[in-house]
Amino acid sequence: MINTLQSLKQFKPLKEQYERELDLFTLEQLQQKPAEDEWSIGQVYVHLINSALYMQLNFAKQCLSDESQAPVSLSDSTSEMNARKNAIFAAGSLPPMRVQVEPSPEYTPSQPKSKDELVQGMSEVLRRMKELEPALAGAPEHRTIPHPGLGEMNAKEWFLLIEMHFRHHLRQLERLKPFAASM
Repeated sequence: MINTLQSLKQFKPLKEQYERELDLFTLEQLQQKPAEDEWSIGQVYVHLINSALYMQLNFAKQCLSDESQAPVSLSDSTSEMNARKNAIFAAGSLPPMRVQVEPSPEYTPSQPKSKDELVQGMSEVLRRMKELEPALAGAPEHRTIPHPGLGEMNAKEWFLLIEMHFRHHLRQLERLKPFAASM
């Protein structure tokens, strides 16, 4: 498993790649959805930024404080989630499979209002990662916050998930780019 500094270093060129991709499309193209139950390219960006800022970085920071919780006894589903999490972190990436969730106000990302909003959001993710990373060296592994699909995760794991999550969605962008370019 890579360490948090390596993950931060790998995130920088990934962020730059996402920013370069924005130059290929107009805002209108970024907002086009191939189907009602699918996301636009812009919504993928909003999802990544919001997940990083309001879930992954927030939870990593909470795990550094007393706001986290100690792990609970493992149920069968928790054991399965931990096995999935361990496999993902051992591989260093999320599995190459599509995850589709029913559209809902709680989960479906909003459309971006501008390209600048997306660039600023990604810059804020990088800024907060740089700010948090030094504190992770001494992060207690027993302080965790549960992930809905991966079980209990500590500060380092939440941090490492950011780069993996951005990398995972590159496949989705590759699938959406031809559609957006045709608009």
